[in-house]
Amino acid sequence: MNRQSLSRHFRQFLPRTSVIDQVESLRAYECDGLSAYRQLPLLVVLPETVEQVRRALRVCRELRVPVVSRGAGTGLSGGALPHAQGIVLSLAKMNQVLEIDPINRTARVQPGVRNLAISEAVKHLGLFYAPDPSSQIACSIGGNVAENAGGVHCLKYGLTVHNIAGLKIATIDGDLVTLGGAALDSAGFDLLALMVGSEGMLAVVVEVTVKLLPCPESASVLLGAFNAVENAADSVASVIAAGIIPAGVEMMDNPAIRAAEDFAGAGYPRDAEAILLCELDGAEGDVGEQVGQVREILRRHGAAHIRVAADPVERARLWSGRKGAFPAIGRISPDYYCIDGTIPRRHLGRVLTEIGRLSGEYGLRVANVFHAGDGNLHPLILYDAARPGELQRTEELGARILELCIEVGGTITGEHGVGVEKIGSMCVQFHPAERAQFHAVREAFDPGRLLNPGKAIPTLARCAEHNAMHVHRGRTRFPDIERF
Repeated sequence: MNRQSLSRHFRQFLPRTSVIDQVESLRAYECDGLSAYRQLPLLVVLPETVEQVRRALRVCRELRVPVVSRGAGTGLSGGALPHAQGIVLSLAKMNQVLEIDPINRTARVQPGVRNLAISEAVKHLGLFYAPDPSSQIACSIGGNVAENAGGVHCLKYGLTVHNIAGLKIATIDGDLVTLGGAALDSAGFDLLALMVGSEGMLAVVVEVTVKLLPCPESASVLLGAFNAVENAADSVASVIAAGIIPAGVEMMDNPAIRAAEDFAGAGYPRDAEAILLCELDGAEGDVGEQVGQVREILRRHGAAHIRVAADPVERARLWSGRKGAFPAIGRISPDYYCIDGTIPRRHLGRVLTEIGRLSGEYGLRVANVFHAGDGNLHPLILYDAARPGELQRTEELGARILELCIEVGGTITGEHGVGVEKIGSMCVQFHPAERAQFHAVREAFDPGRLLNPGKAIPTLARCAEHNAMHVHRGRTRFPDIERF
């Protein structure tokens, strides 16, 4: 079906401004935050109501048109990469906070609500929404659900899946289904947990009930600067082993420190090989005691400099460098490639050392900034897409790093999702029988495979190609979205 013919079907029930079919305007949707892959969709539709979402899905099912749901487009795995013969279903206009329940500490919101807007809406009640990705000022809660997003405070407060009480979803048939709710548990299979992190391949999220938490009485941030990356990594495990669960423990190596300091002026020591940011929160007396314990642990592991934020202003300044690390890296390299393998904390030092070795082998700089408390790595591979072959070499390096994560007992993604960027690495982590079960679950929801085809779960043919062409040497560049 051509673009204009398909557009007429949606204009029957959507306003003219909610159907985008001009090529110039479609280019704004051709990629997400991982811009190495680009694809123009046939058209973009922007429903404003649940009923419009349901009708749009019914049209796509009847015409066998692929559907790629999209939130704010801040994803970092190519999960919202359009299908050349499909539509992008943008939930950006569904951006209202529907209800706040301070007694049950929940809020019902539409999928297009920004992550940070939830905490802003309940701040006057002394509450907040815990998951806080670095893109929280822009990313939407629907996208957070699709990727099971985390953030700097996920060590103590958990990922999106731990902070969601209920969902309303629209199936490919246009049916509306409610999962979870106000009760602590419900009978039947836990479809709520299944939906979180499903990358838009099972249904379209049209409403989210999030859990809210009381704002902590006190919070304090320590900065520890180290002359060796391994010492910083080892100190993280020691903090947790001491029975202390910080709100967040973040680590940055020297390239990331320098870039962040130039960008944000956070007060980081530019000559440090690594820094740790450790935030402790809770009752004021407990926080004070834990600050002393953590300070001693960092000192014992060779911290050359330790600083405790004197007030909320300095605390925010210390976090500004970490929150701004990704755009900061964008100022020192034409392109960068972010992966998010997750490993057991005890292997942090070993894996970071090996990443440094691989960086030299491939001749590509790597800046490391990551959630050290839960072992969620974010190596940023710096490259120039304008140089022939450099993107392919970058992808191969990324795949080698992910294989390393698997070798030490980790996984290929901690919060960014698989999308298209890591689909080859799924062939390494999961056996054929496991991948077959993934496909079976997907087809139970979407037998026609119209929802986000070509993402997250590789076909047997794709894995055969991966194993034949790049055994232990990364994967081929994603050529196109699989046929359905």
